[in-house]
Amino acid sequence: MRTKIIIGLLVLLTSCKGNSQNQEKTSTENTVANTTEANTFPVEKTEAEWKAELTEEEFYVLRKAATEYAFTSDLLDVKEEGTYVCAGCGTPVFHSSTKFDSGTGWPSFYEEITGNVAYDVDYKIGYKRTEEHCATCGGHLGHVFDDGPAPTGKRHCINGVALDFIPSNE
Repeated sequence: MRTKIIIGLLVLLTSCKGNSQNQEKTSTENTVANTTEANTFPVEKTEAEWKAELTEEEFYVLRKAATEYAFTSDLLDVKEEGTYVCAGCGTPVFHSSTKFDSGTGWPSFYEEITGNVAYDVDYKIGYKRTEEHCATCGGHLGHVFDDGPAPTGKRHCINGVALDFIPSNE
C-alpha cells in the first residue's frame, strides 16, 4: 500500500506544471522563434574561440545553455542606472529601468531591448519554456515567463554571468 501511495505521489508531482508557459508566443517572439536552430548570427566564432574569450562559467552558460546557481550573481544587487549587455559580444539586451527583484535569485527584467534578444522553445526540463538568446551571437541568456509585473507581465529570468553591466555615467 505504501509503495502505491509513493508511486501515485511521484506520478502526480511529475505531471504538474505551471501555467506561466501555457500561452502561445507573442507576435514579437514568433518573429524570432527558432533563431538558434541552424541559423547564423552576425557574430559567429568557433568553440575554441569562445573558450579563449569567455570565463569557464560564461562559456557554459552562454554557449552550452547551462544555468548559474541562484543568488550567486553580483548583478542581483546592482541598483544604478545603466545597460546590461551580453557578456559574449557586448550587445545591449536590457535597460536597468526594467530590472526588478523577482525573488528568484537571478537578475530579472520586465522588458528586453527590442530586436537584441531572440527566442526559442526549450523542452529540456520536460515542459515548454521560452528560452532567450542574444540576437547577435546566439548566447544563452535565460528564460522568459508570463508571471512578471506590469506593464508587460513578463519576467525575463536571466543568468547574471551572461551579462555585463555598463553604468550610464561611462
